[in-house]
Amino acid sequence: MSVNILLADDHLMVREGLKQVLELDHDIDVISEASDGYECLNLINKTHPDVVLLDINMPNLDGLQVLSIMKQQKMKSKVIMLTIHKDVDYLIEALDAGCDGYVLKDSDSETLKKAIFDVYNGETFIEPSLTVLLNSSLAERDVMKDKLSELTKREVEVLKLIASGMFNKEIASTLCISERTVKNHVSNIFKKIEVSDRTQAAVFAIKNNLVDIK
Repeated sequence: MSVNILLADDHLMVREGLKQVLELDHDIDVISEASDGYECLNLINKTHPDVVLLDINMPNLDGLQVLSIMKQQKMKSKVIMLTIHKDVDYLIEALDAGCDGYVLKDSDSETLKKAIFDVYNGETFIEPSLTVLLNSSLAERDVMKDKLSELTKREVEVLKLIASGMFNKEIASTLCISERTVKNHVSNIFKKIEVSDRTQAAVFAIKNNLVDIK
């Protein structure tokens, strides 16, 4: 029985090349192709592919938005993100969104086919070259979460205001506390999250999604 594939990429030549490579394997059948996010969702509903090869960068809806909608609507197709992005942050975002696989566009055909069959059989496939970076990044994220959990509710409030660019006097006025108390909170925050200045504290807050990046 063939694995039915939907190719979603806004570049026609990429889709044609992928289709030719994949269909050399008689156990893979490309049943539909989409050039943007909306078309991809419509074709998933119509054709019910086993696996969607989904480009992250697409017009109208990008790949991560498509994946989010698929999860919301409980679509059963497996999803492999197919991307040029080697940044591990994209990989983590895709995994958090619920993708089943993550493959780089410059991977060889055997890697892509392995990803398809692994995902079809219920496994998660991650580009081998990114697994070490992923493990390192996840370990760093766990450490940051542990540090964040040590902060009191008030210290988190102060950290957010530091990250927004406020000085101690402004923080004191905003929270209706003394500037001396703010200084104590800032000192405790620096010790707990192991930073030495306000810029490092702001970076820590951003990485932990305590503030929005504008």
